Amino acid sequence: MATPSNSSPLAFTVRRCEPELVIPAKPTPHEYKLLSDIDDQESLRFQIPVIQFYQYDPSMQGKDPAKVIREALKQTLVFYYPFAGRLREGANGKLMVDCTSEGVLFIEADADVTLEQFGDALQPPFPCFDELLYDVPGSAGMINCPLLLIQVTRLKCGGFIFAIRLNHVMSDAAGIKQFMSTVGEMARGLVTTSIPPVWERHLLDARDPPRVTFTHHEYDEVEAHISTQLPDNLVQRSFFFGSYEVQALRRLLPPHLRQCSKFELLTACLWRCRTIAVNPDPDEEVRMLCLANTRSKFNPPLPSGYYGNAFVFPAAITTARKLCQNPLGYAVELVKQAKARVTEEYVKSVAGLMVIRGKRLHFPAVIGSYLISDVTKSGFEDIDFGWGKAVFGGPAKGIGVISFFIRANYMKGEVGTLVPICLPAPVMERFAKELDNILKGQPKWEGKSFLISSAM
Repeated sequence: MATPSNSSPLAFTVRRCEPELVIPAKPTPHEYKLLSDIDDQESLRFQIPVIQFYQYDPSMQGKDPAKVIREALKQTLVFYYPFAGRLREGANGKLMVDCTSEGVLFIEADADVTLEQFGDALQPPFPCFDELLYDVPGSAGMINCPLLLIQVTRLKCGGFIFAIRLNHVMSDAAGIKQFMSTVGEMARGLVTTSIPPVWERHLLDARDPPRVTFTHHEYDEVEAHISTQLPDNLVQRSFFFGSYEVQALRRLLPPHLRQCSKFELLTACLWRCRTIAVNPDPDEEVRMLCLANTRSKFNPPLPSGYYGNAFVFPAAITTARKLCQNPLGYAVELVKQAKARVTEEYVKSVAGLMVIRGKRLHFPAVIGSYLISDVTKSGFEDIDFGWGKAVFGGPAKGIGVISFFIRANYMKGEVGTLVPICLPAPVMERFAKELDNILKGQPKWEGKSFLISSAM
């Protein structure tokens, strides 16, 4: 198993042009568009970064990726004009987009580094990431701020890096990938998008009157003690799971569970190892929240061009003692049960909860909670601006208690799942050790008494 270091010795200089606002190439409607009751929940009111690395392509000699992408962005915003607007907040905290055509932030930059210098295994945390996606002062707020920030950084080798920061209330992974794919289509010379964007956020609104028909442990109010608060001094480290690691974990399961999905298997393993590393009170409740795309759960399915947030994150909940004393199959069963609850009715129940209890509900951002989002099938690496597919594409980092499953080519060309983890440094060391133990078939607490009882 690959367990790269927390930091990279690679350092380089980035020269940036002044940030500019890119507006749609043609006039677009000036109107207000309401976000859905799923979109504007407190849990999604944050910024999320995505990064793409591209190699030099001799066929594109003489073409500037920053200029090509800037022009393509103007064309794309004609179709996706809400992105060029600004958020406003209405009654009861309801968010809406004022389609003002003010534009999205765009930065053109150059770095004195080659793609090869990043190494064989592109993975979070990326060196000098804050220089590859510069946080323009005052740009990261919710209200009256640009909804997208894009930076194109040219590399010495002729390759480039495309980085984008999204206000999450606007789109999920599938939605922003759809937007980025359209930028790619425009950059390659198309004049219209292959998948027309669909707003229709009312499809994920609560019913009238709103009803809550499930118990939603993902929004439980967890009292934050000093022992459960998420520290500020987190380190990040990425872990790679190829065929060897996946098969090693499957061998730990009873026969009736060995056909579980890779997502269920890896989620169960990471949740269990992370809990052991965090070292909570054995009787403390711990949660795993698995993000589930619900587009296909609706009857009829959501329109293919829908680019809003169309996911929920059902929770598996147990005590630290049960999770860590039981075999890995116990955690797999809990993950499977959480996923099985996701239906169209479940989504409507979440939307109803947002309306009845207020949109300020948030998943518990405490160290005993762990949220996993699988973007391995989102296709970020397939986005082509004319220079071919990305050699790495996906979320740029884990965020607090959130990890992403990212499809990645690792050293020696193996395709597998890359998982960025954020933890305090001493906890990270325990996590890495426990993960190594379980992959060797020697999980530390398998079949033994649960001895860890002190707070972290």
